[in-house]
Amino acid sequence: MTKKKLSKEQKEALLETLRTRFSKNMNRHKNLEWNQIEEKLLENPDKLWSLNEMEITEGEPDVVTFNDETNGEILFFDCSPESPKRRSLCYDYQAWNARKANKPEGNAVDKAAEMGIEILTEAQYRKLQELGKFDLKTSSWIRTPEKIRQMGGAVFCDRRYDTVFLYHNGAESYYAARGFRGCLKV
Repeated sequence: MTKKKLSKEQKEALLETLRTRFSKNMNRHKNLEWNQIEEKLLENPDKLWSLNEMEITEGEPDVVTFNDETNGEILFFDCSPESPKRRSLCYDYQAWNARKANKPEGNAVDKAAEMGIEILTEAQYRKLQELGKFDLKTSSWIRTPEKIRQMGGAVFCDRRYDTVFLYHNGAESYYAARGFRGCLKV
């Protein structure tokens, strides 16, 4: 991935947006202070670029946990109420390439990689749902276990009836209401 950088103005605007969201949603990251987060972000301009990509696709990234087991790694998840505006995507390139007609614009795995983020795992998606109610009208691809993917499938989740559901679909399928949620490790 080539080095992606934000202008000084873009960086300041993004940091202000993230700081405001962080302050409004303290239930997502109890016992953390913004200053330590911002300091780490300023040390990692490539991560700021990825956060900006999450923001411009309306992912509303926010800190969701502080994982002491990984030397203080900070995790940002897409926290938008509905799946971010990166939808109508097959699961991965193999699925996209297999489509003979009506190919979508791209695929979730490659789009996440271009943005410098990872697609949420099922465990991460369920953790996010403990912090609020997400994907009440949309659904989100999640990282698919290799065994399922080898058989042509992919998995996604949503929240209906106050319950988080895990479903399967052919990896080549795509829907206007299905996107993906990302995780950025800083």
